[in-house]
Formats: sequence, C-alpha cells, structure tokens
Amino acid sequence: MKSDQLILQRDGLSLHANLYGHPDHPVVVLLHGFPDTPHCWDKVYPILVNAGYQVFIPWLRGYTLDSVSSDAHYGLASATADLKAWLKMLDIQQFHLVGHDWGAAIAMSYSSQYTASLYSISLLAVPPIPALKNILSNLKYFPKQLYLSSYMLLMQSLFAQTLLSQNQAEFVARIWKKWSPTWQFTQADFAATREAFSHPQIAWAATRYYRNLFAIHHSTNLKANQHLLNPVQIPTLALAGLDDGCMRIPLHQALAQSKYFPKGLNHFYLPNCGHFLQAEQPQRVAELLIEHFQQSHV
Repeated sequence: MKSDQLILQRDGLSLHANLYGHPDHPVVVLLHGFPDTPHCWDKVYPILVNAGYQVFIPWLRGYTLDSVSSDAHYGLASATADLKAWLKMLDIQQFHLVGHDWGAAIAMSYSSQYTASLYSISLLAVPPIPALKNILSNLKYFPKQLYLSSYMLLMQSLFAQTLLSQNQAEFVARIWKKWSPTWQFTQADFAATREAFSHPQIAWAATRYYRNLFAIHHSTNLKANQHLLNPVQIPTLALAGLDDGCMRIPLHQALAQSKYFPKGLNHFYLPNCGHFLQAEQPQRVAELLIEHFQQSHV
C-alpha cells in the first residue's frame, strides 16, 4: 500500500513516519513499543485504511539511527512532545490514538494533556491507569507483576545496550519468545526489529526510556510520570493477550474496569495471544479497533 514517507526535524534529530490513506478520512495514529518497530502494524493498517481511515505511524525517537544523539532525551516527555509536533506539522486537529507497550504509555500521557484533540484512545498490552486509590486497592496483584517487570531493572544497567544488540539482537528475540510464548513468529516477522536492535546506538536509546522513567529527580521525567498517572478521560479500549508473558492478566483485568473510567472503557482479552497482539492477531485487533472508533466517533 502506497504511503507518504515523512521526516520531522526536532531537537537536532530526524524523526520518521509513514502516512497511509485518503486525507479526508478520520485519522488514526498507531504508536509502537519496546522492543519493536512500526512494522508491528504492517498487517493492521491496511485493514484500517480499507475501512475508511487515514493512518499515521511514526517511529519513536531513538529507533532510527538519525534520531539517536547522546544529547537528546528519550522517554515519556520527549516522545509525547514529538507526537504533538507531528500533529501540528500535519495539521491534524482530532484523531483516534492507539498505542502498544511504550506506545500505550505515551498515549496515556498525551491524552491527559490534550484530551480535546482525541476521539478515542486504545491501549494494547498495557492497562489503563485508574486513580491512585484504585491502584492501591489492587496491590495483591503486584508482587508477580514486579517479577515480570524485572527486565526494567536490567535496562538500567551499563551493559544493557550490549546485551540487546549483540549477536544480531538475539537477546531481543528471546524477549519476544518469553512475552509471546504461543506465537511462532518467523524470521521475516522479526527482521525489522533485529535490524534496528543490532545497532548499539538504537539499543542504547531504547534503554534510556526506562532510565528516564525512574529518574524522577529530573523535573522533566517527574512531570511526565505525573501526566501518566492522570486517569484517561475519553472513551478507552484496553486489549491484551491472555498469554502475555510481560503483563500479568489478572492485574490488567483488575485495573481495566469501567467503573474507574467515567467516560467509558471496554476491554477484551485475546486467547492464544501474547504481548505483541497486533502482530499475532492483526485481523481481530483491527476489528476491535474499528468497532471502538465507530462507537467513539459518531
């Protein structure tokens, strides 16, 4: 499918994106996560375009070589600001926002600051975050999740970028297998991610997202985390695979309850599916997204 390949110069970086579909159609923005690339949407966006949507898919900063700089910030604050800059460049006033993994966190951060620009938000693999009191009422689910999230501590280490990039990103392939244990992904499925993470510079930038998530002594990071903790105030769809090896599904189910979200929340859990659900079951994910878009934008 033909696309417009776009470049945005920002913070001394060259940011890349693709735009598909007719310019008069409602806009959908798809954000990828870690460790992944925008190619995770390759089997989803054609379905959305054929259903009557224009689809914008950016690369997160740091996931291309010309968007890596030791002087740049990588995390919620900068990625959210990048999205805002892209939308300004393209003169997109309102849209549906979809994020997977880190893309979901960025989507929540964006939605808490720019609610009026959104028709809907869809979060894949990462649950919506309710008010703090509701998080605290579900503490019993957190111990196992802390174990599943222990990789975040690994991302703080000095050798993380070497671990991710060495041997043609073989460690990243093991992450995919652990997080999506029922998905028999092919070398072709993994090719774009292998290519990206084989570059130590990209592996380094990807780890900085995790470092800045915890470096709350910097005001930029603290403010971004505070935005993330603001409950979503627009129609929300939460999707997850029941076999997700990164996110504990009972915790996801506990947090993704409509009673916590006055503007409405729907959640679905896909059987025989893991963390990378849009690549594993693109047809089903696209169908659920389209249904959500139609309900949210009447």
